[in-house]
Amino acid sequence: MKFGTVPVAEAAGAMLAHSLKLPGGRLKKGHVLGAADLGKLAEAGIAEVTVARPDPGDLSENDAAEMLAGAIHDGAEGLHLSAPFTGRVNLVADGPGVVLLEAERINAANAVDPMITVATVPPYRQIHAGGMVATVKIISYAVAERAVAEAAEAARGAIRLAVPAFADATLILTDIPGGPGEKGVEAIEARLAGLGMALAETVSVAHDEDALAEALTAAKGGIVLVLTGSATSDAEDTAPAALRLAGGRVERFGMPVDPGNLLFLGDLKGKPVIGLPNSARSPVLHGADWVLSRVACGIAVTSADIAAMGVGGLLKEIPTRPQPRQRKPAG
Repeated sequence: MKFGTVPVAEAAGAMLAHSLKLPGGRLKKGHVLGAADLGKLAEAGIAEVTVARPDPGDLSENDAAEMLAGAIHDGAEGLHLSAPFTGRVNLVADGPGVVLLEAERINAANAVDPMITVATVPPYRQIHAGGMVATVKIISYAVAERAVAEAAEAARGAIRLAVPAFADATLILTDIPGGPGEKGVEAIEARLAGLGMALAETVSVAHDEDALAEALTAAKGGIVLVLTGSATSDAEDTAPAALRLAGGRVERFGMPVDPGNLLFLGDLKGKPVIGLPNSARSPVLHGADWVLSRVACGIAVTSADIAAMGVGGLLKEIPTRPQPRQRKPAG
């Protein structure tokens, strides 16, 4: 593509690089100049204009964006493409889910030509209906078709949406004297609703291994969430021990995400079990959201996966926890 300033008389068929205000109206940038436009420019006393003119083999910004976005989408279920506009096409979610992407392939597409760009949400981001998953933007007014084809091949099928695989969940609360009771149930229900899931039942039992093991076994929901009245502070504590007593296993206790450190993840005869920290009673973004969304969408979560959540896992500073800069110097 050629970009530069030319005499108005030589600008026919070129795209206007910058918007121009004329006595009879406005010519917008990107507008393809015709004979009538040149007449208006001349009448306004404008002798030169800055334009962009595609080279042979170039694609317009919209056609290029459509080609690349179409390759990335590649028929993926649960995603659709927006209409192209000023060189941009968005990939949008049809419903809730978790974004799966191959970062190295997106990086490869972005390395082809600086004028060809793809921006995405982070891997495993939970998304809602209408949420933008990625945007393709062609920076220049036109770009070589061969470069677009190379980028499209590099990123073909690189983004998918994992949709919820479970319809509902059971929430088991354990009760202790003076404990929080049902505080936080609404926050948990909202988390499930964000994944298109329902809270099938809320069960309250004593904070006791036997009682909790019995409740785990009887749970009706596709996923079991456990919220104990007293914080789980060890892999041998009441809730993890109850899961093992019921015949289940604990995949991992503890995660490098704050808030969320005291979460545990396990399985009971094929049914996912998530032990929620007491901090999950709050609706704020939480490590539990990262685990719940993946589990709900049928994505296998291992101990190693949770261990890898630490980078980026500082979700907030807790105001009541003194930070180093807040402590007074000794003496």
